[in-house]
Amino acid sequence: MNSQFTSTALTGAGLAIGLALLVVQHARWWKAAGAGGRDPKELLPFWSGTAFGTLMVACPAGLLGVASGMIRWGGNSLGDFVMSTMTGQKSSVVASASAPRLDGNGALIVTALVIVLFLLRKQFAKVAKSGFKSGVCAGTLLAIGTGTFAVIGNLVIPTANGLGAQLLGKVVHGVIL
Repeated sequence: MNSQFTSTALTGAGLAIGLALLVVQHARWWKAAGAGGRDPKELLPFWSGTAFGTLMVACPAGLLGVASGMIRWGGNSLGDFVMSTMTGQKSSVVASASAPRLDGNGALIVTALVIVLFLLRKQFAKVAKSGFKSGVCAGTLLAIGTGTFAVIGNLVIPTANGLGAQLLGKVVHGVIL
């Protein structure tokens, strides 16, 4: 496998792409809201995708880990192309992988989630799919940062690990954790 697809580094240009996805999704939501007000539920597909992208980063191997590396590579490359074309400056690395690791319990949750998403893929509206995909890309690009975006990783990944542990405890072992 080509190592360029498994890089855990995030460049400033990749960060710009992730932030742009975040801003565009929220700007569309803000603008689309009419007199009825802004319903935060409309952002659920995007933020669900962001959480899923974060979980992908926490998968050190397997298809999800490779896919997150490819998304990060693509975001870094596209962002660097735009940055160097528009500003004449090259991007530099701003963060390396710092998301917590998914354990076996969390992997159970992610596996079940992937199966559910696959089986229900035809049931989701096109707008929801678009928001989810944008969120996956944003989550993958932003999850390995530090500071504010590390909070997302430090919330989502341990939660998945904990849910997996509870599921195993209750369903398999009959123990309430």
